[in-house]
Amino acid sequence: MCPSPLSQTLRNLEERLDLKLLNRTTRSVTTTEAGDRLLELVGPALDDIDAGLAELHSLKGKPAGTVRITADEFAVSTVLWPALQPLLRDHPDIKVELSVDYGLVDIAKERFDAGVRRAGLIAKDMIAVPICPPIRMVVVGSPDYFNRHTPPQKPQDLVAHNAINLRLPTQGGVFPWLFQVRKKEVKTHTEGQLVFNSILQVLQAAKDGMGLAYLPEALAQPGLDDGSLISVLDRYSHTFPGYHLYYTSRRKASTAFAMVVDALRLT
Repeated sequence: MCPSPLSQTLRNLEERLDLKLLNRTTRSVTTTEAGDRLLELVGPALDDIDAGLAELHSLKGKPAGTVRITADEFAVSTVLWPALQPLLRDHPDIKVELSVDYGLVDIAKERFDAGVRRAGLIAKDMIAVPICPPIRMVVVGSPDYFNRHTPPQKPQDLVAHNAINLRLPTQGGVFPWLFQVRKKEVKTHTEGQLVFNSILQVLQAAKDGMGLAYLPEALAQPGLDDGSLISVLDRYSHTFPGYHLYYTSRRKASTAFAMVVDALRLT
């Protein structure tokens, strides 16, 4: 539907409801409170229609449809993307929209088909499917950094080092550096010159010799393999629960969505 008919349809709906649904200016169009509420009410029905149309398309023998997933940066780059590539190559009518977000997104309200988070961060009323093993963390720095600084031997030594920190909306501050010391979880205070809200920038800064980074081992592994990164404090490494794909039990799964879930499922 082109913009003019769509605009007229919305104006007709506003007249019918006797409610203003959109705030219109010469530069932008935003929803009013009533518009937001309408989206909440009809959004699930629209999703069901999309799923139904995709299911009809699959009767032709070709699974089709768009699957929208919200996940953090690390999950997208190291878990979702490698697993989804073969599926997308084999099924060109399946589309996947990946939205990078570190916050705890309300997938129903934001009309995502699914989200990806660590097990402990998922609401109990969601269906959760494990998609990766537990996440081991490592402290890494570049050879150049360690040429200029003595490697830490224990977590307490980090106070003398330049830490590259990650700030997340779910933490209310920088991501904590956790270690296992005598079978107990210990949080170590770290400070440094750099704080990013992107884990990929933290990784790059560590490779550039700007300090030490606290990263998932899977993300740091290519750098460890090629020698651009060196890990320290390995005996104290902490492990977080693995990622799960989660979605509402009220969702009517299309063939495309079911195939995405199967492609991501940890086996």
